[in-house]
Amino acid sequence: MKRSKHRGHKEDRNGDEPAILETQNLDPNGMLGPDPDTISLASVTAVTTNVSNKRSKPDIKMEPSSGRPVDYQVSVTVIEARQLVGLNMDPMVCVEIGDDKKYTSMKESTNCPYYNEYFVFDFHIPPDVMFDKILKVSVIHSKNLLRSGTLVGSFKMDVGTIYSQPEHQFYHKWALLSDPDDITAGCKGYVKCDIAVVQCNLLLPEGVPSERQWARYYLKIYRAEGLPRMNTSLMANVKKAFIGENKDLVDPYVLVHFAGQKGKTSVQKSCYEPIWNEQIVFTEMFPPLCKRMKIQIRDSDKVNDVAIGTHFLDLKKISNDGDKGFLPTLGPAWVNMYGSTRTYTLMDEYQELNEGLGEGVSFRARLLISLGVEILDPSSPEVTSSTEVQVEGVPNISESATGKVEEFFLFASFLEATMIDRKIGDKPINFEVTIGYYGNENDGVIQPKTKGRKGNSDEEETELIHNSSEEEMDDDGDLTSVSTSPPMKPVITDGNYFHLPYFERKPCIYIKSWWQDQRRRLYNANNIDNIADKLEDGLNDVQEIIKTEKSYPERRLRGVLEELSHGCSQFISLANKDQNQSGRTKLDKERLKLCLSEVEAIGQQAKAMRSQVKKSTVRDKLKLAQNFLSKLRFLADEPQHSVPDVFIWMISNGKRIAYARVPSKDILYSSIDEEKGKDCGKVKTIFLRIPGKKGFGPAGWTVQSKIEIYLWLGLNRQRKDYLSGLPNGFEENKLSKGPGLPSSPPISLTYMMKQIFQLRVHMYQARSLFAADSTGLSDPFARVFFSTQSQVTEVLSETLCPTWDQLLVFENVELFGEASELRDDPPIIVIELYDQDTVGKADFMGRTFAKPVVKMADEHYGPPRFPPQLEYYQIYRGNGAAGEMLAAFELLQIGPNGKADLPPIDGPTDMDRGPIMPVPLGIRPVLSKYRIEVLFWGLRDLKRVNLAQVDRPRVDIECAGKGVQSALIQNYKKNPNFSTLVKWFEVDLPENELLHPPLNIRVVDCRAFGRYTLVGNNAVTTLRKFIYRGADKQANNWSTTEEIIVVSMEPEPAFKKMETVVKLDSCSEAVVKVEDDDKDEKGKKKKRKKGGDEPEEEELDESMLDWWSKYFASIETLTETLKAQEAALSDTEEKDDMDIADRGDIKSEDSHVKSVKKGKGKKDKKKMTVDPFEKKRPKLDELKVYPKELESEFDGFEDWLHTFNLFRGKGGDDDDQNVTDEDRIVGKFKGSMCVYKVSDDMSRDTNFDSNMGMFQNIPNNDPINVLVRIYVIRATDLHPADINGKADPYIAIKLGKTEIKDKENYISKQLNPLFGKSFDVEATFPMDSTLTVSIYDWDLVGTDDLIGETKLDLENRFYSKHRATCGISCNYATHGYNVWRDPMKPTHILAKLCKDGKLDGPHYGPGGRVKVENRVFMAPTEIEDENGLKKQTDEHLALTVLRHWEGIPKAGCKLVPEHVETRPLLHPDKPGIEQGRIEMWVDMFPKDMTAPGPALDISPRKPKKFELRVIIWNTDEVVLEDDDIFTGEKSSDIFVRGWLKGQQEDKQDTDVHYHSITGEGNFNWRFIYPFDYLMAEEKIVISKKESMFAWDETEYKIPPRLNLQVWDADHFSADDFLGAIELDLNRFPRGAKTPKQCTIEMVTNEGEMPMVSIFKQKRIKGWWPFVARNEDDEFELTGKVEAELHLLTGEEAEKSPVGDGRNEPEPLEKPNRPDVALLWFLIPLKAAKHLVCDQYRWLTIKIVTALLLLAILGLFLYNMPGYMVKKMLGA
Repeated sequence: MKRSKHRGHKEDRNGDEPAILETQNLDPNGMLGPDPDTISLASVTAVTTNVSNKRSKPDIKMEPSSGRPVDYQVSVTVIEARQLVGLNMDPMVCVEIGDDKKYTSMKESTNCPYYNEYFVFDFHIPPDVMFDKILKVSVIHSKNLLRSGTLVGSFKMDVGTIYSQPEHQFYHKWALLSDPDDITAGCKGYVKCDIAVVQCNLLLPEGVPSERQWARYYLKIYRAEGLPRMNTSLMANVKKAFIGENKDLVDPYVLVHFAGQKGKTSVQKSCYEPIWNEQIVFTEMFPPLCKRMKIQIRDSDKVNDVAIGTHFLDLKKISNDGDKGFLPTLGPAWVNMYGSTRTYTLMDEYQELNEGLGEGVSFRARLLISLGVEILDPSSPEVTSSTEVQVEGVPNISESATGKVEEFFLFASFLEATMIDRKIGDKPINFEVTIGYYGNENDGVIQPKTKGRKGNSDEEETELIHNSSEEEMDDDGDLTSVSTSPPMKPVITDGNYFHLPYFERKPCIYIKSWWQDQRRRLYNANNIDNIADKLEDGLNDVQEIIKTEKSYPERRLRGVLEELSHGCSQFISLANKDQNQSGRTKLDKERLKLCLSEVEAIGQQAKAMRSQVKKSTVRDKLKLAQNFLSKLRFLADEPQHSVPDVFIWMISNGKRIAYARVPSKDILYSSIDEEKGKDCGKVKTIFLRIPGKKGFGPAGWTVQSKIEIYLWLGLNRQRKDYLSGLPNGFEENKLSKGPGLPSSPPISLTYMMKQIFQLRVHMYQARSLFAADSTGLSDPFARVFFSTQSQVTEVLSETLCPTWDQLLVFENVELFGEASELRDDPPIIVIELYDQDTVGKADFMGRTFAKPVVKMADEHYGPPRFPPQLEYYQIYRGNGAAGEMLAAFELLQIGPNGKADLPPIDGPTDMDRGPIMPVPLGIRPVLSKYRIEVLFWGLRDLKRVNLAQVDRPRVDIECAGKGVQSALIQNYKKNPNFSTLVKWFEVDLPENELLHPPLNIRVVDCRAFGRYTLVGNNAVTTLRKFIYRGADKQANNWSTTEEIIVVSMEPEPAFKKMETVVKLDSCSEAVVKVEDDDKDEKGKKKKRKKGGDEPEEEELDESMLDWWSKYFASIETLTETLKAQEAALSDTEEKDDMDIADRGDIKSEDSHVKSVKKGKGKKDKKKMTVDPFEKKRPKLDELKVYPKELESEFDGFEDWLHTFNLFRGKGGDDDDQNVTDEDRIVGKFKGSMCVYKVSDDMSRDTNFDSNMGMFQNIPNNDPINVLVRIYVIRATDLHPADINGKADPYIAIKLGKTEIKDKENYISKQLNPLFGKSFDVEATFPMDSTLTVSIYDWDLVGTDDLIGETKLDLENRFYSKHRATCGISCNYATHGYNVWRDPMKPTHILAKLCKDGKLDGPHYGPGGRVKVENRVFMAPTEIEDENGLKKQTDEHLALTVLRHWEGIPKAGCKLVPEHVETRPLLHPDKPGIEQGRIEMWVDMFPKDMTAPGPALDISPRKPKKFELRVIIWNTDEVVLEDDDIFTGEKSSDIFVRGWLKGQQEDKQDTDVHYHSITGEGNFNWRFIYPFDYLMAEEKIVISKKESMFAWDETEYKIPPRLNLQVWDADHFSADDFLGAIELDLNRFPRGAKTPKQCTIEMVTNEGEMPMVSIFKQKRIKGWWPFVARNEDDEFELTGKVEAELHLLTGEEAEKSPVGDGRNEPEPLEKPNRPDVALLWFLIPLKAAKHLVCDQYRWLTIKIVTALLLLAILGLFLYNMPGYMVKKMLGA
């Protein structure tokens, strides 16, 4: 496999993309013509135009990448929540992924809690499963041990969405909460969080609107067909015996997962072709943050409910969010499901495949579905408010809705089956080809049924087709399909492989099948794929040209872009046809529109870009072109399936062994070439692989079988020339069906034509091979396969870089077909590399492909094609690269005169290797004499070998058979450095640097009795960086004229300086930064003149500044620069796009890009943004904060001393081989090489030390004592180590034998600890050269756990020319916060550097000038001491030179500035996954020089004590909550409560103003809140125990926010909450002067209000509004409060104490409230009046009337008897 061809496919997830192997052939049809742009200059085999028309490209990646478990870590930081809906709640946040739930702590009575808590979830599962997991963030109100709490709102997305973000993370985004049970309600609040997914931000991706709406997703499920027959098993017979009838033994239903919800259809009992006609309705936000919908057909069974097949709908592919976009839509269309084999067994070993894990190995079923989305209008009455999944019936769908059913014809011919794994055994082998459920032996039954199975309409249609088609169709009406090749016994090729003896008789298969005719979809996809393939080949070609440093990459790129724009315009003309085909869905139309517009845009941009490709811009434009490629690949992926994929199975003795899957679109025929599948009608080399899990890892790397197969798929009526792509010269053999059947396809082909060839394989060498033995080396040999022959090279022992230099000749190779075709298109050669073991089988080490250069008998053997050149081929092991092989291949036809005509083999005469022939002269590289000088410095960190320590090691260097040994280290423990520093040897190397062999470094330990043990080895694959190119070339680069560089050190606005400076480095850039006035303590020192706007800058009070002021200023600079860089980047990209789009003024665009390259663009940009602030900002000296390790900025400090890792042990078999390489490192060799051609005129300096060769001026390597001073500032994002999701970190330092554990100073429950510590350690180089800084988690019981560690190589830093011993600060000062901390002053350092570099200078001149070589620098020459006296000094001058040292000719390089580096913390058990980061720096001072001063004090700033006094004077317009039970009046018993956030337990209440009828309350009440505050970070520091059981206090940092609430007091029930306001003490609206001016706007519209900070104003009085949310979730005004805030420092508060409430000292006067004393007398009278007259008037009247009536009735009854007696007696 040519290397260039495969680079692009690393990203290709499925690895379906083939590699390219054509041979360059200056096309006979003159297609390439003379245009230099289109000719590939990269190499012989890297060809762009596909000359061949008979063979397609094979794919080299063997192992399936999906389905293998991987380590993932999801980290979530919940920062805060805002605007939560609800009154006075106690919220906590719950984060869940799958079944894992983690909770934050609960915050009391607030609806904007601040958490800043960090959670980590670890997983070890396959990527597909990981990315479908749902991450849910929900806010829960008042959860405790007894109650589960109520859900306020939640937010969910799948992990895949996070993973697809840049850097796999969302940072500081707000997630919008919604309530899934009530979709009519709006937003329930926001949670701010960071989420990152590590594989070994509104939380919305870019471009998703922040206000998402609810939507209904309607998934209609109509029917399924082609379910696997389950009647074939033993189980079926048992069932049949019981039931007594032959039913379809499957009860299918469909299960759909989407956004964490499930929906399922009804179960169709006993049915292979179930019809559901149901729709599943999901209600979910739109756009959804879950990428895929998972649709499964399952078999309902009480015992064993299994999946039959799974399909994933990727919503991104069926929608478009552009301006002319469309909502997700699909179908009605059939989707094909793939999974395990169709044979039914009770225990299916491939069951996982049916769940959608891994690549399906067989067709399972197809399902007819459609999807629609409707955005809901929550205000409309018919919208139900629940998000429950609903299932409803839908009407049947017409037959023609999915397209007309057509008869398809699939033909395949097996031309060769070789490399069959010996393990399979020698039973007869046959191949089965299936397409959907056609061709499968179990489903054989359905074929006759198929044609008519769709009811009458279809029958007629088929008839019509039959009658209308060409004549040949009439004949084969009763054609049966032949889907398997006849079984055949395999024949031995060699020790590992068999082959099938097909020879001239090639078996064929053919299958008829009926599918809906949706070819248009596939044609468009093929067309786009075709454009993308050409583009990819072209881009790989350009990369190869750049890599091999051939000339004119820009020409090639122009050619590629030309071809791209041409391809795009062709697509547009083709895709517009055929618009009115039946069965076109909405998605088809929308996708066509999308593809047309996108492809057109790409074509235009490519055209515009072509003219802008210059030599200087090739790389940039290449990147842009890569974007086109990924866009095209996305467009080519068709979400609506039509014809299922084709599967090829190898069956041995009835057992399925291995398979290959061929996408049907790749072999689909079209009369238009662009639309034809790339493998249609071509011979394709396919490697069969093991199905399912067994195919992971080494088992799947051995080829099960390599087949050469010819495939053709098309409509039956297009069948005319389906054989035309086969190699010519065959006869067809048909099934004898009697005469009159001329058109049936052949069951085999017999080749009459046969060509004889000789193949010459020139195996030169290989490099970077896989380490297969425990020594860390291999004993490699190569096995070469061609057709049915194989040969091996010799075995070379113990090397990873074998030079075989061997010619293998394959005699009498028989190839079938016409000579001319074979010339253009020979079969491929497979080369496998193995490691020879003394016992057992050889281990597989990798594989690659190649195509030979072919010479026919009548051609001349000579340039340009012969002799072939040696080339590098990339070797693959599974999916990972495993080295490169240098070889050449030629295939020579043997003509009528036999071998006499073949070119002779001329080997080099001086080599006699017996039967082994070396590579002949014309092909082997031209050699020259080179000298390799090796600098031996020392060995480090050697591990034990076979349990014994290494004592007397030696290093052997070998290159191309020659070598040199280092001196022996006598006692490794005492001094691991070599006594002799430089040795050299001479060797013959190829002139072409790209062909240089690797250089091997081996370390052996010399034991007693002359035994040697291998310790470890390293192969330096490329010597290019060590090749010495004469100094004279470099000298010319420096102009000899003097350059004056003015660097003034005045603190003037930074940009004035920039115009004069020639080259700016980090420190001077650091001036460029913007800062809010209130950051840092500096803020306090600025006074504003009352009248003017100009802020007057006061001199900074030096005594107030400390190291932290400098640090925070620098951090801010860092964020500014990063922002500016991003802005500048996006700026140029936008500009690029704009220019491309509208063909703007190209010249200006180009110059813009260049300016950004030089860094001017960024600075100009900053200039615009910064200037307005610049005047306000006090000038502070800064340091450089590196967001990564210092090494990465300075090339690992390998400027002259390189570190080579030594490996031992077998290589890892994991996908990601770098991970396991860490464990194989057994030590390090430090040294260097220098390679140069030996010539006589080697110029030498006068003081040249011949012992040192090219390594002049190198310090000696004797042991040296050094004081190492380690400063650790802080750690961030530590991995939680305790159950509570926190850690108690402390620092541990190890250097040599010294270990410091700072255990007593651990920081309780903190994942972002601020350490601020420095440690002094004495060390001796070279013994103690690796410094390990670790962070441990303190535990009360048990051992402390390691959280993470970082290792620094101090030795390389110490000896580096970048002078990393002590960073150089921006300014020189003798006192104050920026004191110079190096014992050597700048003048000393400069003098030493000039002496070491043999430079002229420094010469200090008058007027503040200094000259070094031919550069002149200017700077101030005065310095102030502590007492303010000015002195003359040259230090500023010297420092200026040091800060621009990289501009000095010859010896210049960037010197390390004063800095802080950020290093990732790693854990040995979790390689590659960051466990947090640590900010630190290291200073080193040699003991033989002046002792350094005391260490800088960087201990964390102590928070400052403050006291906030809040006087609540009055309230007004407070809502009246109570109805008086007697008087009915509205009133409230008002009191005000207040607390500082985070100190809820210190909440204070005023007394109660009873019975306020107007909402007015008078209090005159004082709250007092003492707190500790960090000015720089603007946070309050609270230390408190987390719980009763906590061991120690935990420190929290919380933003300073004052909460005030107004309440209504109740005697017997709970008090009622009326309203609240939260004031951020740094930034809150200024209080209103009167209650009238105090409005709700002050809360809802903060942005436009004048803001104040209590830390500046100190005292503020005014009116502020109280607000609460009403039923509609909107803010309403519930009162106003007049308050006075007064801030004092701790000392001031002590001097003038005050009492709380209205107490002494300084009591407040009592408020003037209406008197309530008399109420007691008046209440009864008032109450009676109120009750009778107002509230119960009618009731009273009714009661009085009723009483009167009763009284009358009573009197009547009382008087009646007497009256009656009277009457009766007549009285």
